[in-house]
Amino acid sequence: MNYREVSGEREFVARLGHGADWRAEIESLADDEDVDAAWFVAMGAVRDAEVWFYDQTEKEYREVRFDEPLEVAACVGNVSLLDGERFAHTHAVLSRRSGQALAGHLDSATVFAGELYMRTFDEELVRERDEPTDLDLWL
Repeated sequence: MNYREVSGEREFVARLGHGADWRAEIESLADDEDVDAAWFVAMGAVRDAEVWFYDQTEKEYREVRFDEPLEVAACVGNVSLLDGERFAHTHAVLSRRSGQALAGHLDSATVFAGELYMRTFDEELVRERDEPTDLDLWL
């Protein structure tokens, strides 16, 4: 296990822009406030979504696209640096009108309504390729 203590005092709440991209809005807040490391939670609704599932055998992401209104029942993630850019690693549980749940790595989604809470860390988090998983993970 690789771990370290982090500290931070900055917290933000934000309303994501109607019609904007969900993950891009989070990254925009991080850019605007010079945040290199943070943890966030969010909820709301989207008009569509592209969710990724990581195939552990093939070591590649498989995308699934949903072109329908979905509730964002839960969204959690973190902000870190990936190739020198701020990256919002975002996972979400989405629900259909029927109540069926869909979940995975949220790559993109069009915001209908979204509310976000973010707590920053003073220490930056940097992602680099992890050989056993072939994923970009924290150092």
